[in-house]
Amino acid sequence: MDRIEKMMKEFTEASGVSGDEGEVFSLMEKHLAGAVEVSRDKLGSFIGKLSSGPDEPRIMLAGHMDEVGMMVSHFSDNYIKFNPVGGWWTPRMIGLPVRIKAAERVIPGVIASKSPFQMEADQRKKIPKKKELFIDIGLNSDEKVEEQGIRPGDPVVPDVPFTPLINGNTYMAKAWDNRIGCMAVVEVLRRLSKKSPPCAVYGVGTVQEEVGLRGAETSVHYVNPDVCLAVDVGIAQDIPGAPRGGMDKLGKGVSISVYDASLIPNRALRDLVVSVAEKEKIEHYFSATPYGGTDGGKFHLSRAGVPTIVMSVPTRYIHSGGGILDRRDFESTVELLAKLIMKLDSDTVSSLA
Repeated sequence: MDRIEKMMKEFTEASGVSGDEGEVFSLMEKHLAGAVEVSRDKLGSFIGKLSSGPDEPRIMLAGHMDEVGMMVSHFSDNYIKFNPVGGWWTPRMIGLPVRIKAAERVIPGVIASKSPFQMEADQRKKIPKKKELFIDIGLNSDEKVEEQGIRPGDPVVPDVPFTPLINGNTYMAKAWDNRIGCMAVVEVLRRLSKKSPPCAVYGVGTVQEEVGLRGAETSVHYVNPDVCLAVDVGIAQDIPGAPRGGMDKLGKGVSISVYDASLIPNRALRDLVVSVAEKEKIEHYFSATPYGGTDGGKFHLSRAGVPTIVMSVPTRYIHSGGGILDRRDFESTVELLAKLIMKLDSDTVSSLA
């Protein structure tokens, strides 16, 4: 593995369900050591101010640290009941290996449901409800979960290893949403630390995006930026059954969002992003989704308003145990963000308002 692959493995295999992002915070701090001055807001978001550059204008580059997961709710004999954390489609949960982060140890298990072999024919046609699922950690019928050190509120994450795939460019892992955004923040700041950007650059890892963009609201207030650049995953549509003509596809470069349900980007900022991409010959395309949203939905509404845009790495099967993305799209995203930030001097930023 090269440096990027090793970092991908570290970030995706880390545990970071919403509200428990400490491992990811530590990774961002580790990989940006010596390049940024680290602080945090009171909700726990990572704030890294690039040591080089002037004090203004203030540019905020952010990805969210949390992933979808579960939380222990209560026990049913020797099984564990849980609440989903973030958006899950039930079929993607059944049979998923998981890790429970108990106080003293990490405990493996699997999400299960009533066996289809014990169901009537009409029951097998229905998708089980989330409340009917449970976690099996392999206890015998006379053993109790309460005696294993597990408590209600303990976080649960998918247990899926980072795996390079057959063509050498694609990788499978849990938590690409949005560890790839956090990695983009790290890589952009590492590059800019060797240059002299014409602005103050803040790299941010927000918390609790998957449960309501909560860290976005606190971190943008903390930084008080003049421009926000959000980095997230795009929902890749190059799979069987997806809408024909879907824009997000692996290997096509960085996705520049022109619309989602939470944000219409600043038009002047959008045009600047496109001009930089075209001039630098960086692979890119446009995406528009009538649903969903990102941290950008909170960023652009901060105080009197902040010019904001979202750039994404297209990813298959987000909010599951095994997402897939293409490294070349990640590299295009990093390249575009780094080149863009070098253009954001005071005059350019003033022209965006």
